[in-house]
Amino acid sequence: MRRGIILAGGAATRLYPLTLTVSKQLMPVYDKPMIYYPLSVLMLAGLREILIITTPHDAAAFQRLLGDGSRLGLAIDYAVQPEPAGLPQAYLLAEPWLKGAPSALILGDNIFYGNGFPAMLRAADARDEGATLFTYTVADPRAYGVAEIDAHGRVTGLEEKPVVPRSTHAVTGLYYCDGEAPSRAAALTPSPRGELEITDLLRGYLADRRLAAAPLGRGIAWLDTGTHASLLDAAHYVRIVEERQGLKIGCPEEIAWRLGFIDDEALDALARPLLKSGYGAYLLRQLAAGRAPRTAMAGPLAAHVHG
Repeated sequence: MRRGIILAGGAATRLYPLTLTVSKQLMPVYDKPMIYYPLSVLMLAGLREILIITTPHDAAAFQRLLGDGSRLGLAIDYAVQPEPAGLPQAYLLAEPWLKGAPSALILGDNIFYGNGFPAMLRAADARDEGATLFTYTVADPRAYGVAEIDAHGRVTGLEEKPVVPRSTHAVTGLYYCDGEAPSRAAALTPSPRGELEITDLLRGYLADRRLAAAPLGRGIAWLDTGTHASLLDAAHYVRIVEERQGLKIGCPEEIAWRLGFIDDEALDALARPLLKSGYGAYLLRQLAAGRAPRTAMAGPLAAHVHG
């Protein structure tokens, strides 16, 4: 069974001085800690065993926030990243925990939102072999990893921050990989900066013709929160959508309840301490309205953050 990994390490130097003492993934995106959004993605994918990789300094704070996950019907474990050494390092740190299982790795500071997204997650999960990367069309792909995709959804080329991009498909921070990802990461040669590159790992799957793409359509939003401006933009986006719809984006308590990870009594217990902020009142309103059919999950709950 596939397991989920959230990479919530790094120094987030682009957000200094905000992140001098606080992990970026613990900072707010409007009304929730940033990590709630990637956590919600993995939950919507049906994953209940989750590993959070963070720094030695921040590990205790994440544990205070999320604990062992049991209150959400999850099993959350933690791993420490002594120093950031590239995204594939997450697979090396997670290898003892994965025990050969396939994984879904998501960066802790991005947001995904849109109708149909959970169905895309399930489709990626159904692939037993190889890897799937999620892409997003951007106006200027030069700042991203870029994928070339054929008419059958297969990746035919990968470039990292190309000067002259061959496509507009930017690679997002959500990766589905089979159980080979840790061994493939271990075989990589570090870059001149001493880091492992995710593009190199994906090229290995590409060379074996086992790399698929899941392009996110025009009805799905992907927001990056790596700069002061983009962090503010993400907060405004979440606020506007939530206030207009009356539904929350990336709310793990609600998702756990709607998917049957927890029962009515457990949701009520989670909501009561949060009443003064309005967050708890929202949860109680959902509880009073009753659980929606699972087929309705693709709409209001299809919201998330990636990084």
